[in-house]
Amino acid sequence: MRHDLQRKRITVAIFVVVATVAGLGGTQEPVRRWIPTQIPGGTEFAGSQACVECHANMAKQYELSPMRAALENVAEAPILRANQRLTFREGKYSFEIVRRGDQSIYTVSDGVSTISEPIFYSFGQGQAGQTYLLRYRDEYYESRVSFYREIKGLDLTIGYQGTVPRTVEEAFGRKLSRDEAAQCFACHATNSVSNSRLHPEKMMAGISCEGCHGAGVNHIRAGREGRPNKGLIFNPGRLSGDEISQEFCGSCHRSVDRIVSLNSEDGKFNVRFQPYRIFNSKCYSDDRRISCIGCHNPHEAVKHESVKKDAGHYDGKCKACHTSGQPKGEAAVKVCRVGKRDCASCHMPKVDLPGAHFRFTDHRIRIARPGDPYPN
Repeated sequence: MRHDLQRKRITVAIFVVVATVAGLGGTQEPVRRWIPTQIPGGTEFAGSQACVECHANMAKQYELSPMRAALENVAEAPILRANQRLTFREGKYSFEIVRRGDQSIYTVSDGVSTISEPIFYSFGQGQAGQTYLLRYRDEYYESRVSFYREIKGLDLTIGYQGTVPRTVEEAFGRKLSRDEAAQCFACHATNSVSNSRLHPEKMMAGISCEGCHGAGVNHIRAGREGRPNKGLIFNPGRLSGDEISQEFCGSCHRSVDRIVSLNSEDGKFNVRFQPYRIFNSKCYSDDRRISCIGCHNPHEAVKHESVKKDAGHYDGKCKACHTSGQPKGEAAVKVCRVGKRDCASCHMPKVDLPGAHFRFTDHRIRIARPGDPYPN
């Protein structure tokens, strides 16, 4: 089944590019596909405020969702506004983030040399942590230190543990290639990348309505004129389970194809990439009940204080398949012989990621016994 799904994704990937180009750019063609990270040049966005005209309740709810805050302007970033001064020390290097008006200044010094630059953008809404994009000598840098909610302070950014900077510039952060910077923006902001090129001047901070549903100009125009417009906007909910998880959500949250191509399967660090992890579950299939949206509502308003849901919240999702009374014609699914509640606490264990100050839910669904090694 998994090999069949992989072959299917190769075919779909070709279709995605053709259909997306055909469905945008001012035409009235139906929008059959939309991949958030594959935006063709010339795509015209309407902006989320235009969506409010017809979808006021959903738009208001989505404003509080984590994806909406995937990238924040520094002037408005709540974490940076709330922390007037943050400090960290690593060996001979001192780090400081100081708030000055609508800016946050990121400074690194070894006592002799110093680099000090305004934070360009903050990446991540802070459920676990928040990393900063910097500009230095006309290049993009990923900050070496990040803010972590659990410790309410700074620590090394995930992936930097075990490395030792040799210069103040290396301590400042990691220089990103233009392609890397484009990939970051494509997954954290809407209309920031088209034809694989970065256009920060066009960017809308965070993932807006059109980030997932596609450019809405034609859809909105037809609606205002009283013409049928349903087919002129993309609805990810119509995709199959595998398409949702691997091609759509996986375009940013890392699909199995992406992880394999990057040769980054080893170690606990891949626990952050849910589409990859769930693909390796024994029960994974094309069934929408096992897809990302089978358990998660991307429009859901989640506040930091209530983001940690107990395992029982998802029991109904598990029982959609694992029930003794399967609908007629459906294959029998084994029912747990040990427990009837808090399914995810056993079958989707939380994993401590070194240096992350956060326990990530492992989406590789399995029977996880105490002491079992982490399965890659």
